[in-house]
Amino acid sequence: MKRRTKIVVLGSALLLTAGVASAATASDTPRQRTTASDAPRPPREAAALTGTAKLYRSAGDDITFSFDAHLAAKDKADPMKATGTFEFSHYLKGEGARAEVKVDCLLTGGKVAVVSGVITESDLPGAEGKRVGVTVHDLGRHDRLGYSWASTGRPGEGNEPPKCVSAAPFEKMRKGTGDFTVVPWQPEL
Repeated sequence: MKRRTKIVVLGSALLLTAGVASAATASDTPRQRTTASDAPRPPREAAALTGTAKLYRSAGDDITFSFDAHLAAKDKADPMKATGTFEFSHYLKGEGARAEVKVDCLLTGGKVAVVSGVITESDLPGAEGKRVGVTVHDLGRHDRLGYSWASTGRPGEGNEPPKCVSAAPFEKMRKGTGDFTVVPWQPEL
C-alpha cells in the first residue's frame, strides 16, 4: 500500500507543477536573448583553396606549395574573379627557386581545385609575368597536387596555360604535411 500512495502523491505533484507553469503570464517569462548565432550569417564564399604542404620526393627535394585563393559569393558565376595568392618553391642541396603568384582563376569541384595566376615575384629567370596553374586534390592527410609546367615546361621557358588549366594531381604530399582545404564551387546550372 505504501508504494501505491507514493506513486499517487508523485503523480499529483507533477500535475500541480504543470498547472502552475501553465498559469504563468507572458510578463512572468524571461525575455528571449539574441546571440551571435542568431545573427544573419554572411553567405558562404563560392569557392576556396587554402593550406600548405610539401611534395614527397625520394631524393629529398624541398618542394612547398601554399595557397590562399578565394572566390567571393557575389562572384559565384565567374571563377575568373577569384582573388588571392599562392606560392611555390623547389630546392635541392641549397639550389632552387621560389615564386609568388597572383590568382586569376579558381575552379573547384568536390575536393578538387584548379587555380591559376600570374607570377608576380620570383628568383627563377624569366618567370615573372608568366601564368601557371596548379591542381589540388584534398584527400585529408594524403593530398595530391599537379602543376601546369609538368607538360608546358618550366615557368619562363615553356608555354603558358590558359586561365584555370593545370595537370592532373599526380604528385604525393610528404607525410604529415597535406593540409589543403578545398571549398567546392556550386554554380547555378
